[in-house]
Amino acid sequence: MNGNKRVLVIEDNDTMREGIVKTLEKMDLQVVAARSGRDGLDAWRANRADVVITDYKMEGMDGLEVIRAVRELDDSALIIMITAFGTIETAVSAMKEGAADFITKPFPPDVLRVRVQRVLEMGDMRREQERLRETNRMLTAEHAAERGLDDVVGKSEKMNRVMETVRKVAGADSSVLIMGESGTGKELVAHAVHKLSPRANGPFIRVNCGALTETLLESELFGHEKGSFTGAIKRKLGRFELADRGTLFLDEIGEISPAMQVKLLRVLQEREFERVGGEETIRVDARIIAATNRDLKKEVEAGKFREDLFYRLHIVPIRLPPLRERKEDIPLLVNYFITRLRERTHKQIAGISPEAMARLQDYHWPGNVREVQNIVEHMMVFCEGARIEIRDLPPFIRGEETGGVKVEEMVKLGEEDIPLDRILEDLERQLILKAFEKARGVKTETARILGIKPSALYYKLEKYGII
Repeated sequence: MNGNKRVLVIEDNDTMREGIVKTLEKMDLQVVAARSGRDGLDAWRANRADVVITDYKMEGMDGLEVIRAVRELDDSALIIMITAFGTIETAVSAMKEGAADFITKPFPPDVLRVRVQRVLEMGDMRREQERLRETNRMLTAEHAAERGLDDVVGKSEKMNRVMETVRKVAGADSSVLIMGESGTGKELVAHAVHKLSPRANGPFIRVNCGALTETLLESELFGHEKGSFTGAIKRKLGRFELADRGTLFLDEIGEISPAMQVKLLRVLQEREFERVGGEETIRVDARIIAATNRDLKKEVEAGKFREDLFYRLHIVPIRLPPLRERKEDIPLLVNYFITRLRERTHKQIAGISPEAMARLQDYHWPGNVREVQNIVEHMMVFCEGARIEIRDLPPFIRGEETGGVKVEEMVKLGEEDIPLDRILEDLERQLILKAFEKARGVKTETARILGIKPSALYYKLEKYGII
């Protein structure tokens, strides 16, 4: 755990310095020792450490001067002051200069180990928070257009109503429930609400509730304390905590267990929670946007989803229509993805032929907008001309799939031989699509229809570009 962590020890007493070094080396830390403040500062400049431990009373440069000099080079440096002169004034001076902790001599090895480990964990949490802030800054700077309302593509009456609702709800701070089949763009709409809201400069944190077990989901949402369960080697901040002053997007909310529904309801009501294995109550200010491909009202009637939680989430509902109900948007979506995917596919394709577009508009699109993106990318990869033609469409859209077509008709001898694995993949994809459509995009129901585990279904949906 600590094998790659470095500690710089600055202590002018040889016996004390050697004792500290031995204690830290037993923690699997890389330790560098210096006899004076100036030697320690030179060692810091040569190779910065995760933690600096410095004595207070030293000749030449004392501990407070060391703290000031190190903090000038790196104001985020973590420093522990040790001293035999353990007065309140000394501790206050050290903390004012930026020390993370203060230890009075003499101290047993266990005290040193606990204090150093705590400061190391503090550094880990700082880095995690900075990484998340940087990720959010990058998303804001590089993908503002991609995540905004401008990329909710559609001119149909149903999509115009969706966009108008997004504009109206964005300025409020109410919970939003986005409903629609898989692939209809629920996360994109959630991003749009966030980006148009007063919280736009805060974090947007996503959790896929359907992809995690109950135990993992609890830890993911609320975080956990070190030692709270096997494998919890350090404190972890939960997604609620990370979404403070921003937006938390709970995808596939209909998949959570009854026990998790109770815990989630409490957070929504009280805006507070405890980490797994912890006692400290943490308050958060995060807007909740949830999404589901289930009919939660029917789930409530069947006793599978709590009515009080449903109404907490359902303050502002947004229903996304499936693509088959807004086929006039298909040409817009196809051309939009052609433009976006030119760089990724290294193809300067101008557009698509009317004949190919007609085939796409006749297709029923069980995977909705996400399937459009995947199929457009497929077509661009295989396209060898200036525009996409019928020959570039996937076989199941060209009419060469096995649903209603004899298998022997797929196997064209001569120049267009089709390998057996390609035929089997097309067969499997069509079976999954039909089950997916029958289940109206509900993955657990799709897996039940096919007689496979949900985890296997997730793999196949990704493999065939259905999600």
